[in-house]
Amino acid sequence: MKASHELTLRGVVIGAIITLFFTAANVYLGLKVGLTFASSIPAAVISMAILRWFKDSSVQENNIVQTVASSAGTLSSIIFVLPGLVMIGWWTGFPFWESFSVAALGGILGVMYTIPLRRALVTNSDLPYPEGVAAAEVLRVGASSKTGAAEGAAGLVAIVAGAIASAAFAAVVATRIFIGEFDAYRRFGHATTGIGISLSLALVGAGHLIGLSVGLAILAGIAIAWGILVPILTTIHPATGGAPMDVAMAVWSHDVRFLGAGAIGVAAIWTLLKLLGPVLEGLRGALAAARTRKEGRAHELDRTERDIPIGIVTGVSAALMLPLAVLLFVFVQGVLPPTVAIPLIVVAVLYIAIVGLFVAAICGYMAGLIGSSNSPVSGLAILAVLGIASIAVLFGHAHPALEQPLLAFALFVTTVVISVATIANDNLQDLKTGQLVDATPWKQQVALVIGVIVGAAVIPPILDLLARGYGFMGAANLHVAPGSHPLPAPQAMLITALAKGVLGGNLDWSLIGIGGLIGAVVVAIDEVLRATGRGKLPPLAVGLGIYLPTSTTAPVVIGALLGYWYERRLRGEAFADLGRRLGVLLASGLIVGESLFGVLLAGLIVASDRGTPLALVGDAFAGPSQIIGTLAFVATVGGLYTWMYRMSRRAHGT
Repeated sequence: MKASHELTLRGVVIGAIITLFFTAANVYLGLKVGLTFASSIPAAVISMAILRWFKDSSVQENNIVQTVASSAGTLSSIIFVLPGLVMIGWWTGFPFWESFSVAALGGILGVMYTIPLRRALVTNSDLPYPEGVAAAEVLRVGASSKTGAAEGAAGLVAIVAGAIASAAFAAVVATRIFIGEFDAYRRFGHATTGIGISLSLALVGAGHLIGLSVGLAILAGIAIAWGILVPILTTIHPATGGAPMDVAMAVWSHDVRFLGAGAIGVAAIWTLLKLLGPVLEGLRGALAAARTRKEGRAHELDRTERDIPIGIVTGVSAALMLPLAVLLFVFVQGVLPPTVAIPLIVVAVLYIAIVGLFVAAICGYMAGLIGSSNSPVSGLAILAVLGIASIAVLFGHAHPALEQPLLAFALFVTTVVISVATIANDNLQDLKTGQLVDATPWKQQVALVIGVIVGAAVIPPILDLLARGYGFMGAANLHVAPGSHPLPAPQAMLITALAKGVLGGNLDWSLIGIGGLIGAVVVAIDEVLRATGRGKLPPLAVGLGIYLPTSTTAPVVIGALLGYWYERRLRGEAFADLGRRLGVLLASGLIVGESLFGVLLAGLIVASDRGTPLALVGDAFAGPSQIIGTLAFVATVGGLYTWMYRMSRRAHGT
């Protein structure tokens, strides 16, 4: 089967341009709420809308565009760790070459590690790959008849409308006419608990994309954290004075989050154990293909089964270890004595090589199971940082004064591992899309490498802008505008706290252990539900519900319930499939619009040196802003979904 105009210069350029927007959106969203979104679907829609004006374009070329854009956007998940270097005062910003190198080298290694897994986890697997399948649907419809072109136009309208609506709502929140978060915390005797809900359309969109089962699992995590753990812990250790919100949040941040970390760790390990079989199967398939090439029978391999040869994959993977070692040496030069630095770097490179392969397999599997947006990158970051921090303790045991440099080193190494994980998380999803549209795997894998390099170049300046505009919680060394609200960077804060606890010898392992028991119980419940066909309870999503703040998770759950309600309303309609696809695109637009406005607002904050440059009202308006903002939020969400239902009917012509 021949594919024309697949890996083209114009496709790569269009993908790189789209990357600028989606990467910026993902960096902001991740720093604000600890979640990122897969950009494959919106990138596919935009590519389809642009390339349909070229007569010689093809569905495979569209696939290359979304591959470049999505791999670059996914790499932004390194913000789950990298801001920790600013939080501990090691960096005062994000030096370009070090930040670029850590992302690029780890990302390319992630591409290499996923190539041998393609046959096992994509071609010969029944994993659903929800986002990969949806992106393929968008590409195939756009490449088909005039009806498909009309759907492509409708899809672009859905993304743009969602983006405008969410950006406009965020802009009004920035004026303080709408409140940004609704919260209610109460005391019940000594027990204290409550909930905060961010009025964020981006988070509602994220909830739509993750689906009902994951949304309900997150809700279960919220119930465990705020319905059981926080009330119990505030009763055992009652606080004297203080607002209920402050008391509840203090217990959650100091204790409950570490329970969630333990639950996520156990769930990630369980996933790894289940993956050993598919990983070995994929390696056997790659070696068999290599033997076919060596015997001069490469032509017998179908075009859609030709990966980058395993010899090149192995060679590139091995070759990457040298620049990684040089990068680590430059990072610690002058701050660690050679007797500590050299053996530590050797062990760290081996750690990256081995642990990176395992996290690539885990992330690839989870992306296939629940989608790239929901894959447990943060949970794996927790395991990775605990591992390298424990190794660093051994090297620094006789040098207590080296705790700070070793902490920075552990975070830097973890950033490399997370670069591997995030790209593996996205790559197999993209390769699934490619399989469904008859793409050539090796060409798509080259596009993935290009996307990694583009993303690695875009991320550092965006991070630097946001650090200067907002600052990060706990980063006292940053000069930010007076009155600005620091970005919480929740994942980076948690991972930094874990590394600091290990190196300082004061990490409460009992909390992580109890959390691990909670995770084991959830894993057991999930396995029973799956075995009896009664549904599922994704353990990693439950862990997320425990250790992310409700201001982040509650609107995600609302979005998941809204998405379910919307798709249920479509059942039985002739335009149901179209309506579902357009709903996904609307949700993607909601994420993109608010996130891009956040980056824009950061620029305004930096330029004006004011924390609230768009504020029109003061604190005296807080009461009305809560009522007005909440009503406007409900009306906006309801109006958008109603409009999308009607537009689906019109686009279908019924």
